[in-house]
Amino acid sequence: MPEAADMVDVELRVKRYDPERDNKPHWQTFHVQVKAFRSVVLDALHAAKWHHDGTLSFRRSCAHGVCGSDAMVINGANDLACQALIEDLGPVVTVEAIRGLPLIKDLVVDMEPFFAQYRAVLPYLINSDEPGYRERLQSTEERARYDDTTKCILCAACTTSCPVYWGNTGYVGPAAIVNAHRFVFDSRDEAAEQRLDILNHRSGVWRCRTAFNCSEACPRGIKVTQAIEEVKRAILLDRL
Repeated sequence: MPEAADMVDVELRVKRYDPERDNKPHWQTFHVQVKAFRSVVLDALHAAKWHHDGTLSFRRSCAHGVCGSDAMVINGANDLACQALIEDLGPVVTVEAIRGLPLIKDLVVDMEPFFAQYRAVLPYLINSDEPGYRERLQSTEERARYDDTTKCILCAACTTSCPVYWGNTGYVGPAAIVNAHRFVFDSRDEAAEQRLDILNHRSGVWRCRTAFNCSEACPRGIKVTQAIEEVKRAILLDRL
């Protein structure tokens, strides 16, 4: 067991909601201990669930910032619970569900509307040529053109940080545009024009107001706003 000197006290404030018991969300405070060095918010949530209230609900899987399942609002900003360090946040940590998606329970939201918007932009390679027995080749420069947007882990942190999305869930959202960008600029793909047509609608890229919330929220450091602007320019150039 860790020595007491190796532990730190954390006041964890969680915005909770149980549809079977609550009329609206409410705050609950847990006093937990985690290791003083390199502990993350996910550790504090585990301590609360395992030692205080087993009904506390949240998503997590890999716990290494790869799966994106534990995105939530931490001290007012979207982040991954497995990456947000307690030592950076201080002794009081507030967590609530990401905004703009239907709340199921506590920190768990219904991700289906988010994934429906993702699927709508055809986020996969479309090429009518038979590949045969070799890979589809491209140059280093061609690969670099869309390298940044391949990093998306579909955590929804960018989309649910967008004030436009909060007020209009019909907006396709930053994450969907990022994944469209990844294929629009892929030299091996043949459906760029089709994707640009999908995004050239009222619910597409033109809803973006360049608030930069999405870029700040991305746990992978993707230049989300830049990607959206590049898609806008591609639509305009395609129509000149």
